[in-house]
Amino acid sequence: MKNGVVIVGAGHAGVQAAASLRDDGYDRPVILVGDENELPYHKPPLSKTFIKDAEARPQPLRGEAFYTGSAIDFRPGIRIDRIDAGRRSVEISGGGTLAFDHLILATGSRPRTLSLPGSDLSGVLSLRSLADARLIRELSAQSDEVVILGGGFIGLEIAATLRAASRTVTVVEAVDRLLGRAVAPVVASHVRQRLEGTGVRILTGTSIARLEGEIGHVAAAITSSGERLPARMVIVGIGAVPNVELAQAAGLSIANGIRADHQMRTSVPEILAIGDAASYRHWFTGGDVRLESVQNATDQARLAARTITGHADGYSAVPWFWSDIGDMKLQMVGLTAGSDSHVVLGDLPDNKFSIYHYAGDRLLGIESVNRPGDHMLGRKMLGAGFSPTPGIVATGPDGLKAALAAFQEEEPVRAAG
Repeated sequence: MKNGVVIVGAGHAGVQAAASLRDDGYDRPVILVGDENELPYHKPPLSKTFIKDAEARPQPLRGEAFYTGSAIDFRPGIRIDRIDAGRRSVEISGGGTLAFDHLILATGSRPRTLSLPGSDLSGVLSLRSLADARLIRELSAQSDEVVILGGGFIGLEIAATLRAASRTVTVVEAVDRLLGRAVAPVVASHVRQRLEGTGVRILTGTSIARLEGEIGHVAAAITSSGERLPARMVIVGIGAVPNVELAQAAGLSIANGIRADHQMRTSVPEILAIGDAASYRHWFTGGDVRLESVQNATDQARLAARTITGHADGYSAVPWFWSDIGDMKLQMVGLTAGSDSHVVLGDLPDNKFSIYHYAGDRLLGIESVNRPGDHMLGRKMLGAGFSPTPGIVATGPDGLKAALAAFQEEEPVRAAG
């Protein structure tokens, strides 16, 4: 058959999958379908430079010439209504079908919706797409007071950006600390202190009972204790939901995402799932995870292309993440769930430090604030399977580099033995 590959989703994962197929010598048709009428673009800048600069433009993932030059049939503004796994085809909204030899689902995720009285008012927004960012940028220019619901990365990035633009910003988080699912308490406390130092008001352990409006536009958020928080814009950042509906309707296995094996195949081998929508057994933790990061999306895309072109690699990428919140560059490598001790390098008052997380004597991951060298070295160590003792970590970067070099020299000897 020569129907080639159809890729549903034109974000980081989908575009990288198309590029990697060509890089790996795949010579059959590659069709990339996206539901936005935009050239695929970088999403991380949307919560930062884009919304604060009226002149900022989206940053393309690849130039338009890339798609034509690589014989990638990019089709924007198209939605897929149904997958027929038996016939190996997808149905296009409005009519038409696309046949495939392999289908890659890079359907991503969408913001979790707010179910509160007043959540349908104008001025209540979430950020996921370029269209969302344009709305936030436009409305923020007219809004002196902003309430952000959710103390995760997206909410805090936007809070720092809008506060730097002299807006009055209040962050409301339902649990008792910021970044509860993302970083250690010491890092979360540091982030809170720095943001509050710029004038961002942060309410943790607080829920919103309702939103109030005037002439159909949001005017305030009312907390469960009755406090009125004035707001001409409310941004909802309370998590994301994987887009699994197409896969589920087609009978694919679903469990907190589209279930994929170590080669990114779903329960139908000709259909692969990658990126935010994919759930898989992670080699590092041994548990099932679904990761929302550019690194995860692009690494899985590269592996999916290799799977289709006949390679038998398993997914073994070291997970890493980043976030820019005001004057803090947060970089995380590894997965730290289950850690029971940690070592700190650097100084919190200097806004430059790293937390090395351990489970017993095994290094699980590193969280860094404005110490990019620690992050890069951490990626090398975890990628090599090297777990330095806390004592070695305490010697600092030079000691860690020497220990890693010694470990790598010994590895061939161990393998031969």
